[in-house]
Amino acid sequence: MRGDAVEKQIQWIFSYIKMGLADVWKENMLEDLKLGNLEYKIVKEFLTDLKKELGGGDKKAVEVTELKRLKQEEKTIKEFT
Repeated sequence: MRGDAVEKQIQWIFSYIKMGLADVWKENMLEDLKLGNLEYKIVKEFLTDLKKELGGGDKKAVEVTELKRLKQEEKTIKEFT
């Protein structure tokens, strides 16, 4: 999957989610992605959200990813600082 667009990689991951609450979460995420409400620059950000939502996420990694996504006046936290 290396070299593919992030969206294609996320679609591939979603193809393995087929049942229960995880499937409901997947459908909501797909809708948000389609509407442009979510944007992932790298698959690792998506996997952090996946682990956070469905369990098994490393707390520190989740927090670091959330900090990187913070925005101030349309700037990322890195650009703002």
